[in-house]
Amino acid sequence: MSLISQHPAASSAIALMHFSQRLSFETDCSDVHASQQDGDVDYVLVDVRGEAAYASGHVPGAINIPHRLMEREYMARYPRDTLFVVYCAGPHCNGVHRAAVRLASLGYAVKEMLGGVTGWLDEGLSLVGASGEQSASSQPGISCAC
Repeated sequence: MSLISQHPAASSAIALMHFSQRLSFETDCSDVHASQQDGDVDYVLVDVRGEAAYASGHVPGAINIPHRLMEREYMARYPRDTLFVVYCAGPHCNGVHRAAVRLASLGYAVKEMLGGVTGWLDEGLSLVGASGEQSASSQPGISCAC
């Protein structure tokens, strides 16, 4: 018996529920990029890192709201039916989860963009800097500063 089959797989009904639920919480860099290319952006893409990290390079179309600023008063500028897609530096950082908790606690719909900046770059996509100009397609030492 392999290490894989040592623990039986869930039933198809439970697997369907599990993976469907994950899609309610997550999206990926490829889907965000495709929606941008198609002009089908029905969400607000938010880089939740600190301002300096955002300025050094962020996903095109993203705004910067560090998770610490996600308070009721600040977020009141967004309608309650806004869908937020949040990301941070990458899978090594939990700033994206902190942001998602804050947004959900304020009553907003939220999804995580899996991989964050690291995932975006791994897909071969480019970042833009504070000036809006394209930045390098790789960036050593990606920082979240969150």
